[in-house]
Amino acid sequence: MEIRTFTERLLEFPTVDGGEAEAAAWTRERLDELGFETYEWEADAEALSQHSSFPDDPALIDTEDRPSVAGVLEFGDPDAGPTLILNGHLDVVPADEDAWSSDPFTPTWGETDDGEETLTARGAADMKTQVATCVFAALDAADRAEAAEMDGRLVVEAVAGEEEGGIGAAAAALSNPYPFGRDAAIVAEPTELRPLTATEGTVMKRLEIQGRAAHAATRWRGEDVLPHFERIRAAFEDLEAERGETVTHPLYEEYPVPWPIVIGIVEAGNWASSVPSSLTAEMRFGVAPGETVDEVEQQYEEALQAVVDADDWLSEHPPTFERFSIQFEPAETDPEEPIVRTLRAAMLDTGLADTDPRGATYGADSRHFVAAGIPTVVFGPGSVEQAHFPDETIVWSDVEQARETIAETAVQFLQS
Repeated sequence: MEIRTFTERLLEFPTVDGGEAEAAAWTRERLDELGFETYEWEADAEALSQHSSFPDDPALIDTEDRPSVAGVLEFGDPDAGPTLILNGHLDVVPADEDAWSSDPFTPTWGETDDGEETLTARGAADMKTQVATCVFAALDAADRAEAAEMDGRLVVEAVAGEEEGGIGAAAAALSNPYPFGRDAAIVAEPTELRPLTATEGTVMKRLEIQGRAAHAATRWRGEDVLPHFERIRAAFEDLEAERGETVTHPLYEEYPVPWPIVIGIVEAGNWASSVPSSLTAEMRFGVAPGETVDEVEQQYEEALQAVVDADDWLSEHPPTFERFSIQFEPAETDPEEPIVRTLRAAMLDTGLADTDPRGATYGADSRHFVAAGIPTVVFGPGSVEQAHFPDETIVWSDVEQARETIAETAVQFLQS
């Protein structure tokens, strides 16, 4: 099987809303056929509920029938060399078919204006294509193993639930699914073929404000929640701007808003001719490497409290402001770690000159490896600007470049 065929078939699985099982089974079968020793694990909701990324209630963590799979290749004396993980995830976000120019789960080949071959499908950039890239990079490294005198192991992982906090990767971090240790990892998220050594954290919060309903004809008898929300939002935006100036990191200087907030959902009122008496808003706050989710959460809670203290109505009817969904702790790997230095050397050897480490304003499964003491770098083809977008597309030459670079990294790392 060639990488194109593997990628196309993997993209056809609609792995949304917890539906990774069929794709995981197919991937494990292909790994077995390609000569990998295969492993499979499922996350335990009770165990994940003790993890800082996940809700405290196990019933809110969907782990049933969501396997993660991996394939292992061993070289020389496996125990004498390091083990390198090549990680990608099988799940994708839902696709609004009306916004696509083709079926999201039918891979479509095309061209850029410059004649570069492209592949379009949900998961093309984020990140089933990268799973295939890791599989075939590992096979390429295996072809060179004897001549390169490699010792150690390569592990290709295809995990479940990354978009929901990293269900498969977190489970593997909490309880190693392999009978051997892990020395380093590459998470092949779309980085435009640049090395990322820092990823941002996020805290998810739900704000609820209570007002008082009234008929539109006598609206002065009511208490409209919207002006209160606008004051809170303004306070949060002021804090975002302040944090952008006072919380600094050398890998985030290029971003106009390094620690962004997004208020993604706002629901208020229930009738057009009634004063809106309730509001619910769900939002996401960025957390810088070196900070914790708890620290940033407290800053925004203090900003909210200042608005409440300055308003008679809110003081008597305080809003609620609770966590919901998943939380992402930031993560960072020292650029001097062997896996980062090896990747950067391999990039130069395969024609990629832009090797300076960068930071990303998103989170990734890399944080679970870092938390488990496994140095990790994020590197892969494609752009995050295509992730979650309609007509999600990746340039195929970048896939081939990533395959070559990851294979070269693996060879050099297992020679070290």
